[in-house]
Amino acid sequence: MSIKKAILKKLFRHRYIGGRHTEIRNAMKSFPPILLKEVKEEIKNLIKEGYLLSKTSTGEIHISLNPRKLNEIRSEIIDFD
Repeated sequence: MSIKKAILKKLFRHRYIGGRHTEIRNAMKSFPPILLKEVKEEIKNLIKEGYLLSKTSTGEIHISLNPRKLNEIRSEIIDFD
């Protein structure tokens, strides 16, 4: 599974959509330490692509899925095994 897909799946599973958000470090928790740099870069790319929304809250950057892109996100994370 790609890092992009894993991030989107995790946020979708926990329903971090629109106004419900989490810190970036919480989104990175389940990844192995060796991949954390790549995960952070992928989160930045997802923000640039519009899949994630970001905001500063409690002094940290928080992220959530963009509700306007939910159809695209669902198609990205569905497994066709």
